[in-house]
Amino acid sequence: MDKKVYVTLENGKVFEGYSFGAERDVVGELVFTTGMTGYMETLTDPSYYGQIVTQTFPLIGNYGVIHADRESAKSWVTGYIVREKCDVPSNFRCEGKIEDFLKEQDIPAVYGIDTRELTKIVREAGVMPAAITFRPLKDLSELKKYRVTGAVRAVSGTQRKELGDKTGKRVVLYDFGAKDNIVRELVQRGCHVIEVPAYTTAEEALALQPDGIMLTNGPGDPAENTEIIAEIKKFAGKVPVFGICLGHQLFALAMGGSTRKMKYGHRGANQPVKNLATGKVFISSQNHGYEVVSESLAGVGELTFINANDGTCEGVSYPKMNAFTVQFHPEACAGPHDANYLFDDFVAAMNKEKCNA
Repeated sequence: MDKKVYVTLENGKVFEGYSFGAERDVVGELVFTTGMTGYMETLTDPSYYGQIVTQTFPLIGNYGVIHADRESAKSWVTGYIVREKCDVPSNFRCEGKIEDFLKEQDIPAVYGIDTRELTKIVREAGVMPAAITFRPLKDLSELKKYRVTGAVRAVSGTQRKELGDKTGKRVVLYDFGAKDNIVRELVQRGCHVIEVPAYTTAEEALALQPDGIMLTNGPGDPAENTEIIAEIKKFAGKVPVFGICLGHQLFALAMGGSTRKMKYGHRGANQPVKNLATGKVFISSQNHGYEVVSESLAGVGELTFINANDGTCEGVSYPKMNAFTVQFHPEACAGPHDANYLFDDFVAAMNKEKCNA
């Protein structure tokens, strides 16, 4: 029988479950994600740094561990909570059990929790610090003080990497916690991707003679990244820019906009997004706890997408800067792929810029 473990919330609520990961105590920001598939991508998404992730789908691990589906080299979640774990996965691509993966990655994980009740608490009260412990937690002081800080610095790569066809469009990709599939989408379109650390200066980036700059996803509070925002201001308008998720937020801040923390964010593969130009609504994958305040960009950017559920900002175009950004993930795996065409738009913007040069 697996060891009993306790999930304690900042508000004092305690859930009892069983351990199926690393046997150590952790504190993190409790969030939930609604994806029915894609747990490997969730576990290896750097945007989950500092967070204890609850899966709302009841059974996790049914198709096992598939290493090709990773979004980065390791798991970044602080902890993991599921209703039921699958001990006998079945899939032709299966390379092991999720329990073994979590132990190898040193990630504490809990099963046997009422994830419906846990999710309802987060929806009603908002995200909050929580602890996974092997003994009942009596002192909540450390829990109440917890905040996710220094996230981008913790997950960004430290070395420059080059991928793809060296004769293709040169894309400098800022790694704020980049998902591998963003790189794959660009490489599939014939781009030469030069992946650089988050704190690369604008001068260093422009010296690489890019045809375009990609600002990737990443974790944490966007407003914390003042150094990065200052560098974005310097190269904005010089080459086409495409921003995704945190990249979307950082570019908005560089343009004088503002961001704010959401009650419980958008995390999952079923977020409806409306294209304001066409009226078309499609389904998107998202993972963020902050939003760009639409009104803060009045006169600077044009709102292009909104969330069909709550009306929050999902995309902005900056015609004078030859830039566009989206809050959702057009590169999503395990999908949906409705917004995949945005990578084609980015390549078209680079081609147009080259023709006009």
